[in-house]
Amino acid sequence: MISEKRVAMVSGASRGIGAAIAETLLSAGWNVSLGVRAPASSRFLDHPDALVCPFDALDPESETAWVQATIARFGRLDGLVHNAGIMIPKSVLDAGDDDFDMIFNVNVKSPMRLSQHAWHYLADAKGGRIVTVASLSGKRVKSASSGLYAMSKFAVVALGHALRQCGKESGVRSTIICPSFVATDMGNALAGRDSNELTQPEDIARIVHMVLELPVTASISEIPVHFSVEDCY
Repeated sequence: MISEKRVAMVSGASRGIGAAIAETLLSAGWNVSLGVRAPASSRFLDHPDALVCPFDALDPESETAWVQATIARFGRLDGLVHNAGIMIPKSVLDAGDDDFDMIFNVNVKSPMRLSQHAWHYLADAKGGRIVTVASLSGKRVKSASSGLYAMSKFAVVALGHALRQCGKESGVRSTIICPSFVATDMGNALAGRDSNELTQPEDIARIVHMVLELPVTASISEIPVHFSVEDCY
């Protein structure tokens, strides 16, 4: 049975930005499929419009199973939100091959594979959307210790643009959102600022919601999000 409501998949939806995106979309009347590492602990487990699925960016089989479970439950897919990611605070001089492989597998290769698995269903939606939550570190490198992370985020920004080109004929639109420090566990640890001064997860969720509901005639490639004027490029 095909759902009458629009359906979005959100990776890394256990907490922080991903959980805020899920909450916002559910409140707006969407059906949401959440990809999380520990489904049993998800606060959305009993929500009637949510499907909570096991997802591990290092396990390609979990990606395939997640897409299949989403279609089996809802019968359609209108949006795919790439939110899962990791930070390894190492410079390009200190990072080893294992560090490189880990961060690129999670931050770049998994979103690429998920997009491949979901593409057919997004194209069938006649206006499907892919939203990639990247980082301003995908636009500039501000410190030596963020160098490896920035490399992966530059790559995922490129992935978002590559998907944008792939969608010219099918109508699938790709948008990259590039926040600076967000008040999440990772952002709070890195920023060294009061979390109330940082961009809030709900702010990013509102932007994702807006992008997902734009018509195909309003296609946005990138949205940078700074938490203050001093944080600008």
